[in-house]
Amino acid sequence: MRRRQSVWAHPRSQEWWDGVVPGFNNDMFMRNFRVSQESFSYICHRLSPILQRKPTNYHLPMPVNKRIAIALWRLATNNEYRSVSHFFGVGVSTVCRCVQDFCYAVIKVLLPDHIKTPDARKLMEMTTFFDNRWGAPQCVGAIDGSHIPILAPEVFPRDFHNRKGWHSIILQGVVDGKGLFWDVCVGFPGRLHDARVLRQSHFWEIANDRQFFKQHTVNIAGRDVGHYIIGDPAYPLQPWLMKPFSDTGRLTQEQHNYNARLSSARAIVETTFGKLKGRWRCLLKRNDSQVDLTKKMVLACCVLHNICEEHGDRYLEGPPVMENVQPPVRMLQEHHQE
Repeated sequence: MRRRQSVWAHPRSQEWWDGVVPGFNNDMFMRNFRVSQESFSYICHRLSPILQRKPTNYHLPMPVNKRIAIALWRLATNNEYRSVSHFFGVGVSTVCRCVQDFCYAVIKVLLPDHIKTPDARKLMEMTTFFDNRWGAPQCVGAIDGSHIPILAPEVFPRDFHNRKGWHSIILQGVVDGKGLFWDVCVGFPGRLHDARVLRQSHFWEIANDRQFFKQHTVNIAGRDVGHYIIGDPAYPLQPWLMKPFSDTGRLTQEQHNYNARLSSARAIVETTFGKLKGRWRCLLKRNDSQVDLTKKMVLACCVLHNICEEHGDRYLEGPPVMENVQPPVRMLQEHHQE
């Protein structure tokens, strides 16, 4: 007689996902998964075709909403894979696959719809918003960079060691007046200066296309001014990039007023980075994933940020997000050895 084949699986508790999560109201759901139930349903609907798995002879596939919830939990908390596996009653390798598959699906399906280069009509909408709110005519965005902590790569680790003393990759973002990303570039080593990242990014090519920022001009003080973005003093002055005057102690009152208005408008990009890292804490703490996966996680988080803002998801205030204060791991290890 042939012995009947069987598959052994370690028993895991499904109580939290099956028994507790269904009882969450919208506020509790947002506090745990960083998105509203409406946004969660939207994400599940859009990604189901690419994340749905077929049943096998051994087990039924995990529901798509659970796979997405696992990935969101990991992105929102930066908990270890083992901790996430205990919460959801799945294996550690399953959590890894859920995160990787989710980020890939978001980049492939959702990113083209939620982060895209604006057309002429959209540029006019952005201009109107900046002008009405901050008195910045023809402005269509603000640019800045943010460091994402990572483990030291095995290849060229010095290139990723930033001036703060820890390893990182750089996220460059351009946002509109509502705090939505419309261009992102992620992955350059943390050692690079913001100006160099800009020049090597795809956005530099877009911006230097004479037609893009010149689609609509306005006569200001006798000059035809096209659209432009604003940045901090680290960026190079360009016809399409405005920056504040360097304060040498000899600025005129008009220059002080210009700097104040520019700084007020540029604050939107800093607020956006704060919300991004406040929602998705995997960007705030050191990410122990490989650099390639970390890049995908960052892109996915930028897309999720835009979805939350577009759907009106309330940003839940948490502990203050301190930019670029990740302690260098080497220093901690040396202190421990002493």
